[in-house]
Amino acid sequence: MSEVYIHPSAEVSPRAEIGAGSKVWSNAQIREGARIGSEVIIGRNVYVDNDVSIGSRVKIQNNVSVYHGVTIEDGVFVGPHVCFTNDLIPRAITPSGALKSLDDWTVTPIRVRYGASIGANSTIVPGVTIGSFALVGSGSVVTRDVPAHALVYGNPARVRAWVCKCGRKLEEVVETAETVRGTCPDCHETYTLARESRP
Repeated sequence: MSEVYIHPSAEVSPRAEIGAGSKVWSNAQIREGARIGSEVIIGRNVYVDNDVSIGSRVKIQNNVSVYHGVTIEDGVFVGPHVCFTNDLIPRAITPSGALKSLDDWTVTPIRVRYGASIGANSTIVPGVTIGSFALVGSGSVVTRDVPAHALVYGNPARVRAWVCKCGRKLEEVVETAETVRGTCPDCHETYTLARESRP
């Protein structure tokens, strides 16, 4: 497997870990303690905060902000200009007017599970889990957990359909209180998905 490529203009902490075959493009910044797997593409102007965990074979497009508290599992796609947030009660100052320090707020984590995709310009609020192979439409504001294989979009993002691992919408969908069943028109794979909490 090839070595790591880091563009000369990128700023990568010597205390970050980057796996073999990964590429870090121009003006990206990767902070101390960040752990990035193998064969990852970090696009132009991407910011990866301290202690962020990114799996292998992940694509993070240009101008994405991945803040402290985010975990991105293997095989995830993150479109351009996506922002992961981490503070449920954001303030610059304390009630007394002093500038907030690291001790004055609590990080609320986000997890993006295996194979999920997040469309361009989406915002992911703290405390959310995006399920495996879920698909978040461009421009969405994700305020609640996204079930595996769900297609969500809007502000706030809501479940609109269900998708195959290949990304195509499932057809012949039958939903009950406990499950969702449908078939991919391209792969012809049939899914029976356990219903999780829906946005």
